[in-house]
Parts: sequence; C-alpha cells; structure tokens
Amino acid sequence: MEPESLYNLLQTPGKVDPPAEEELSQGEKRKFLPPTSRNNPKFEELQKVLMDWINTELLPEHIVVRSLEEDIFDGLILHHLFQKLSGLKLDVEEIALTAASQRRKLTAVLESVDQSLQVEELQAKWSVESIFSKDLLATLHLLVALAKRFQPDLPLPTNVQVEVITMEHTKSGLKSEKSVEQLTECGTDKDQPSKDVFDELFKLAPEKVNAVKEAIVKFVNQELDRLGLSVQNLDTQFADGVILLLLIGQLEGFFLHLKEFYLTPSSPAEMLHNVTLALELLKEEGLLSYPVNPEDIVNKDAKSTLRILYSLFRKHKLKDKLDGGPQRSPK
Repeated sequence: MEPESLYNLLQTPGKVDPPAEEELSQGEKRKFLPPTSRNNPKFEELQKVLMDWINTELLPEHIVVRSLEEDIFDGLILHHLFQKLSGLKLDVEEIALTAASQRRKLTAVLESVDQSLQVEELQAKWSVESIFSKDLLATLHLLVALAKRFQPDLPLPTNVQVEVITMEHTKSGLKSEKSVEQLTECGTDKDQPSKDVFDELFKLAPEKVNAVKEAIVKFVNQELDRLGLSVQNLDTQFADGVILLLLIGQLEGFFLHLKEFYLTPSSPAEMLHNVTLALELLKEEGLLSYPVNPEDIVNKDAKSTLRILYSLFRKHKLKDKLDGGPQRSPK
C-alpha cells in the first residue's frame, strides 16, 4: 500500500497521526483503528457501557472516567476499580506522578489483575506496554475480561468486531495488514435478559400503560402521604433518586442517614449516586428480578422506572390487602 493512501486511511480527527517510518524501530509492529472502526456503533456502545459501569462502581470515590483511551493508562483507575471489584487491598502507591512511577504502579496492578483472572501474561490480550501506551483495543480487552469475571450480568453488546490495521517496519519499508479483532463474544438467547411484562406492555398494549401508571401512583402516594410527599409524574419525579429512596425506606423499614445520599442533588452525578444506592437496596431485598441501569432512571426512562416501582407495588400492595392491619413504621 502506498504511504499516502495508508495515511489517509488511518488518520482520525482528534487522534495522533500514524507513525512515520522512522518512528517505528526495525521489526516493530503497531495496531491502528481506521475511522470506520472507531465510528462503528457497536464499538462506541461497548465503550459507553464500560464507562458507565466504571463510573457507577467508583461513584462513592468521586472518580469519573471520561475517556477509556486517556484515563486508564496510568493505573490509577484500574487500581481503584480492581480493589472495588475484588475486595483486595493492593500495596501500591496511591498517587503516581512521574512516568516511571505510573508504569511501576500499572505493572503491580496488572500482575494482581492477571492473577485474579487466571490469565498467563503471554495469553493476555493486554500488557503493561500496551495499556501504558493508551492502546484502546488492549484497554477494552482488559475491561471486558474484568466485567465478565466480576459482573457477568453487565449488558455488554455482543459480537463486537472491528477492523484493525497492523503496521510493521520491515527492511523494505512500512508494511500494513488488515485483520478483524473480536472484542466480545457472539450472543445467544440465554445471554440476553428475557423480556418481562413491561417489554410486552409497551410493545403490545401501549394504551394500558397509563392505567398501570395510575395504579402505581395511587399506591406510591398512599405510602408517601405519611412523609408529607406526593407524586404526580412517575416519569420525572424519580429521576434524582430522592423520592425513590424515601419510598424504599418507608416500605422496607430502612433508616437512611442523610450522609448516605443527596437530599437535594444538584448534578447528574449526585442523582446517579442516589439511584444506584436505591437499586442496591432493592437487590439486597431480592426485589429486582430484571436488570435495571441506574442511568436509565436518571434519564427518565419510563419503562425502567415502572419496573422498579412495580417490584415494590407487587410485594407491598398484595401484603397490605392480606394483612388488613395497621401499617408498620420505618425502623
């Protein structure tokens, strides 16, 4: 392939240009993603799902990832994420400011990660060098492996494949070769969450959605009345997580200290913290039978909001009818 055509193929707006021949040592190979691969919708979706997952996990530590390509390389995010997922305490320096100390920290973190994943260094699709050099493909392979190990129910897009161009400096000059890199496995029906009643409701009987909302609003307001609160719009009033947490506390008998959540959230991150906490409480009580993404609640997704409210409605509305006695107070 001619150098000029290769340059045009690989150049991506906002990214570092492909190396010139003199930048690659003799025999060195380097992978690049052409623009068509970077703009692949499933490739973009995979990055978004992984970023949302990391940010949800590290939200209590006020760590935010904005770019997998730029924020993972120095070992800081990986250090905190692996500790959170594995429950292990790593004996590494917290803040690494120099390139040498960052590489040293990344090496220690990856050794622990590989050991936990039971991956041999030669088998791994990532390395200290590739992660430290901000290799997006290697970073994605690593994060997908962590997700599969520690959160197998994370809804990663299936069968994500991207075309990759490998450049090699040979005696006769630059040589390029195309290949396809598989980032996630092909999906099967059992890998996907089965459709629930709300999938069918929104698809087959959308005219009944409002009737369901009215029944749940009535139930919610009966419970919130004791707190001097009321709800008129299910789609919007649960987005910040405050009423949802108060409702769960009222129904399940939880006492939530004000330090544990934001009573008046002023940013999406604070809203996400509240909703994530609420979903964790529901999971602990065995009430969340269908996976719900906290970002969907914050983004006012009606179906996701109905799912979590119906889980409470189904348990407590029936129980109240059977008991017929006085309501309990929160512990």
